[in-house]
Amino acid sequence: MDTKTLSEAKILSEKIAAAYGSPPFYREQKDQIDASCCLMENSPVVRTCIEILTASVNISGHGLSHARKVAIDTGTIILIEGRSSGGGEDLQRQVLLAHIAGILHDIQRSVKDHARQGAEEAGMILTRFDLTDEEREAVANAIRNHEAFQPCTPLAAPGGQLLSDALYDADKFRWGPDNFTEMLWDIADTRDISMHTLLSYFPSGLQSLKKTRDTFRTKTGRQYGPGFIDLGLRIGETLYTELGKQYVGNATLHDDRQRSTTTEDS
Repeated sequence: MDTKTLSEAKILSEKIAAAYGSPPFYREQKDQIDASCCLMENSPVVRTCIEILTASVNISGHGLSHARKVAIDTGTIILIEGRSSGGGEDLQRQVLLAHIAGILHDIQRSVKDHARQGAEEAGMILTRFDLTDEEREAVANAIRNHEAFQPCTPLAAPGGQLLSDALYDADKFRWGPDNFTEMLWDIADTRDISMHTLLSYFPSGLQSLKKTRDTFRTKTGRQYGPGFIDLGLRIGETLYTELGKQYVGNATLHDDRQRSTTTEDS
């Protein structure tokens, strides 16, 4: 896809997303999000993890912007879920682990079985930091469990299980609006695919989003996650129609939709 077409399509996606508004999570949990951001920005360990990620191989659609958002939202979920515990140093320590897991969760995104491979690499990276063995294991297990539609290994420690579930949910929040305003265009740019080819993947991709709707794991994720997905679906469906009109043509777009629906139903 040429640069002009890519830029125009991305701008269109942003306009469509803006018209639908942002997910309620960002309005209703602003205080906790701000607290998570503040803790992350003031953490030397997290800054080092960001430097490590930045120096790694470019990860199509899952680079630093994606990782930062996942880290902030994972920390936010930990803060929300931890309200009943009274907060304190233990909760802040858990938020630190959330931020580390969020930054490093896709460190091996470009390879097969990226969650397991990423957990192994993260485990090695974390030996550089002043963390306990249990904390390193918790971060690695969370990364190992973050992939959609894959078996999730139950964890014995409640804190480790919460970290694992929070990372999964924050990562799947990105399958809402971000999927169509950021990640899609990063992937299209990196792989240099045509608009027609890109649109041919839309129907099956939207079906995958629908399947994600009921997979959220924390109480906070179950409260807000379906809203992220529903908003993403509305943006994606509108974008699919508008891009089809501009770049492909309604007849071809209809044929692609019919073929994809037949495949999904079979």
